[in-house]
Amino acid sequence: MIVDDHPLFREGLKAALDSAEGIVVVAEAERAGDVPEAVARHRPDMVVMDLSLPDGSGLEATRRLSADQPAPPVLMLTMADDDGSLLAALQAGARGYLVKGAGREEVLHAVRTVAAGGAVFGADVAERITTLLAGARVREAGQLFPALTAREAEVLDLVARGLDNRRIARELVVAEKTVRNHVTHIFEKLHVATRAEAVARARDMGLGDS
Repeated sequence: MIVDDHPLFREGLKAALDSAEGIVVVAEAERAGDVPEAVARHRPDMVVMDLSLPDGSGLEATRRLSADQPAPPVLMLTMADDDGSLLAALQAGARGYLVKGAGREEVLHAVRTVAAGGAVFGADVAERITTLLAGARVREAGQLFPALTAREAEVLDLVARGLDNRRIARELVVAEKTVRNHVTHIFEKLHVATRAEAVARARDMGLGDS
């Protein structure tokens, strides 16, 4: 199954996959919200997922699929080549990560590998994975949201874990007013208006898990 909101790219990918021996595209979707129903209806062996979709993120769609068992494995095929997106995809449960522009044979190999239960990453991606996964949660938050300071990233992670300002203040041994100021700055930098939106953004990128 292909999930991508660009018709021309989707058609080209479908043609490439359908022309390969042993591969059949059984379904397509262009919105994250369409993924659960399409998967339930067509039962694909694997899903090729874009990261950026019109109604949300391929990360959240991947996370929701991974929560269901049995679930088809997901191969991310995206324009995003930054460490934050790669790390978030791994945390969401993706079994592969390729950057658009990969050659036909590389894509076919990745599709077959992931469908067979393996994991596959582009050569330039693979060498970054160990370094990324070895870091601390706060450093991860800083990579995912580079506009935040280290302390703001720490506060955002605690917000995503469900702590209120008073508990965050106790956790960080600072004044509650200081936490409120950090939260205000976080809202401004993430372009969100409410705590719920900030939590959604953070969890969409894999933060907030215990």
